[in-house]
Amino acid sequence: MNNHAKKHAPYRVGKWLPSDHAFLEKWISELIDEVEAEKKPFHPVIEEFKDFIENDPVIYMLFSQMFEQVSRKPPYSKSPTGKPQVRSYQHMLQLLNGIMTKAPEFNETGLVGFPINAIFDWSMATEGGFAAFLNEKVNRQLKRVLNEWAVFLSSEESCYVLSNDPHKGWFGEDARKAMPDFDTEFECDPEKPHHGFTSWDNFFTRTFRKGQRPIANPDDDSVIVNACESAPYRIARDVKKHERFWIKSQPYSLAHMLANDSYTDLFVGGTIYQAFLSAYSYHRWHSPVSGKVVKAYVVDGTYYSETPAEAYDPSGPNESQGYIAEVATRALIFIEADNPDIGLMCFMAIGMAEVSTCEITVYEGQHIKKGDQTGMFHFGGSTHCLIFRPGVNIDFDLHGQKPGLDSENILVNAKIATVIK
Repeated sequence: MNNHAKKHAPYRVGKWLPSDHAFLEKWISELIDEVEAEKKPFHPVIEEFKDFIENDPVIYMLFSQMFEQVSRKPPYSKSPTGKPQVRSYQHMLQLLNGIMTKAPEFNETGLVGFPINAIFDWSMATEGGFAAFLNEKVNRQLKRVLNEWAVFLSSEESCYVLSNDPHKGWFGEDARKAMPDFDTEFECDPEKPHHGFTSWDNFFTRTFRKGQRPIANPDDDSVIVNACESAPYRIARDVKKHERFWIKSQPYSLAHMLANDSYTDLFVGGTIYQAFLSAYSYHRWHSPVSGKVVKAYVVDGTYYSETPAEAYDPSGPNESQGYIAEVATRALIFIEADNPDIGLMCFMAIGMAEVSTCEITVYEGQHIKKGDQTGMFHFGGSTHCLIFRPGVNIDFDLHGQKPGLDSENILVNAKIATVIK
């Protein structure tokens, strides 16, 4: 992160939402005013969401409870006016409706990644919210909403935020301070409208220019490279098959992470490395090793669930990253490494709120080289894990950092570990 961002932007971990609740309250207040002024009819998928809530007695109870419970949970329940800013599920639906034809504007306070998460910020940590956002039917309905929003984010209409507006545009003065080397690092054409990007999603999944992220030790199979442009979050060894992953320490529970895949037992007692991506990160995935893809698929899961052990954590799902590895929508790519000292390993991309689309771009049976693209997040994410079997002796190189919420990005394709015989 550059010095300007450190000084002026009070980010939450991952730089997805502002750490100062005043920024979030102001943004929500402006959205409320805008929605009330526009009074747009509900998008069909929002009308469907409304019917879903009101016609299912359990869902109706949970969505009613989550907003009732917010008002009894200070300090995050109250706006500066003393009232919960999202007051009911009806109000929630109105705000979601307002988001459906909006793309994220640049905002130097960090409110760039999770506008829908911001709507749920207070309610998701209540007892009702915890139950609702774990509910399979709720998550199916949320997926329908998010997929419809993704259609807009993939359209030409979403390019309006790819402007030179000094404060809100992604090529404006504030954005260029946060991403000073954008034109030289990424494939784009500054002479074309929107730098040549055709949609918000096209911008979000942008690619690096050739030579920008060289692969560390490409011919040395003992060197493992960073699969994502990401900051180290945690290293865990001797991981268990079953653990109470929802408690404060959020231990990993392999059976749940891997959705009881037939390979699960091979990783019990092994090592997990987890790292998170920021809002400004490159969001494509690359293979950490050379080898053969033996299995690759997406597991449907939650979008807005956070562990109650974090209580009213102002970082939302960001500080629940160990927990969401078991429950969130995620992609699993199992690779049989060319290096027998690594053998079978797994890359897991974890969607975190919003669209959370995990697109796998490799196929089973394909041989890939270290540094080859394996997939991408589409507006959403973003945290990921590398999972190794027991007996794999890994010496991590985190570039002088300790894993944790204050760590900084390590470049994709940079060395992060060496396997020792």
